[in-house]
Amino acid sequence: MATTLSLLSLASFLISCLLALFLFPELCFCFHAKRSTLSTMATNWSPARATWYGSRDGAGSDGGACGYGQAVSQSPFSSLITAAGPSLYQSGKECGACYRVKCTNHPSCSGSPVRVVITDSCPGGPCASDSAHFDLSGTAFGAMARPGQEEQLRGAGVLDINYARVACDYSGTTITFRVDAGSNSNYFAVVVEFEEGDGDLAGVALREESNESMAWREMQQSWGVVWKLDAGSEFHAPFSIRLKSQYSGQTLVATNVIPQGWKPGGTYRSLVNFL
Repeated sequence: MATTLSLLSLASFLISCLLALFLFPELCFCFHAKRSTLSTMATNWSPARATWYGSRDGAGSDGGACGYGQAVSQSPFSSLITAAGPSLYQSGKECGACYRVKCTNHPSCSGSPVRVVITDSCPGGPCASDSAHFDLSGTAFGAMARPGQEEQLRGAGVLDINYARVACDYSGTTITFRVDAGSNSNYFAVVVEFEEGDGDLAGVALREESNESMAWREMQQSWGVVWKLDAGSEFHAPFSIRLKSQYSGQTLVATNVIPQGWKPGGTYRSLVNFL
């Protein structure tokens, strides 16, 4: 009797899963794990140096070389961002990667780690000569200080810190696609924002769901977090977008995330994320 009940429970669970996949296709995460994810790995700290730029309580350049624009000062980034030297920025491939940074060798250091996101490039000076360098926003630099000692820490100039690559965590925010203002019926470019987990992308592909036989078409990384597809023919929305994580190789699909009637400059939020 117990075995029969177990089988019935298992059958009921499987039916529920199939119904969910049918009724809510965008909830299919489509993960294909290749390596361990950052969220499952131990934190390994390494030495680096840090400076800060922009306004004292600002978001660095209020935009940056990755293409996030004004989003860097808004939630969930909330100005806790950094420009990175060439060894970390990697010509834009690491845009969106998350790190914890902390300082301990200055009297104003709290020793508590602060999570920051790479949103900009710092190409010269100590950023280029140091083996690893973070040019933090004024907000992020001050966040490493003891309460009330933010100004003393910002006055330190170049600061020795420790850093560790970690998973991004945007508190349940789903991935957002901001269509580039230059997009049209034959050219499509999009800014991909708020990828949890690894944070950075190895590949993006687009499929026109209006044509069931249409294969996935790989997009090119234009710069930073901007991905483009020059189709050479007219697009027909809605579009699904497939994302591949840079670090772990995991993939997910945001089904029909770009709707019919999409507009250049429009922002479209998916129902999925990597965590």
